[in-house]
Amino acid sequence: MSDVFVNYRTGDEESTATMIARELARRFGGERIFFASNSIELGHRFPVELVKAVEGCDALLAVIGPRWAEVRGADGRPALEAEQDWTRREIRTALERGILVIPVLVGKTTRIDRAVLPDDLRELADCQYRRFDHRNSESDLTALGDALARLLPELSDTDRDARAARERAEAKRPRKSAKDAGHTRIRTRDVEQRVRGGIGNLNGDLSGTFVNEPQGPVNTGRGHQYNAPHFQGDNTGVQFTAGDSSGTVHQRFGCERRRSDDGR
Repeated sequence: MSDVFVNYRTGDEESTATMIARELARRFGGERIFFASNSIELGHRFPVELVKAVEGCDALLAVIGPRWAEVRGADGRPALEAEQDWTRREIRTALERGILVIPVLVGKTTRIDRAVLPDDLRELADCQYRRFDHRNSESDLTALGDALARLLPELSDTDRDARAARERAEAKRPRKSAKDAGHTRIRTRDVEQRVRGGIGNLNGDLSGTFVNEPQGPVNTGRGHQYNAPHFQGDNTGVQFTAGDSSGTVHQRFGCERRRSDDGR
């Protein structure tokens, strides 16, 4: 069953109704949009199909142009006044069933005057409407589709434009290489780091140990590291007190601390 029924009057903006139906079908899928000339199969009885489609839709778009209330029937009277006028019957059925009805006012069409409406369509004048202008057709069609996607969650699931927008955003998102997946690299040409303690400027790809603001000599190679002579700790961490950088630091984990050679 179609989600959106496009209602229009022959002799008033049929081309606009066709444009709207075609764009909505492109965006949400043809099976989601009912438009009489396209949606009724050959040989099917259109009165039955029209009633069934209106009763089963979630929203009806009433495309209304400047001649909508003026088009006359075969008897010379305004077609809107005829009880069996299909445009009138479709809107009336939707209103009676509590279906969302959205008037689409084309061009310079003014808001619907309740005085020209038959009693069973008076509620149509109270429905919030959207405007469609051929000079802004692309943006107006997009806005109409966006509104329908917001109002009808099931319709939004088939929104091709929204899916394409997500794919474009995903394609533009930067991806990390496998080489950089496990750690973060800092380029000093991007970040200027000033270090005190005599090391000087650091250049290149800093992917290893980084020492900031050292207070004495720093050894990052092999051999002893000379820091403060006073050691504090319980083999669960290392703390150094400020000193004159004249001692050697030893630490073991998971075993008892040996006495020094002088204590044997």
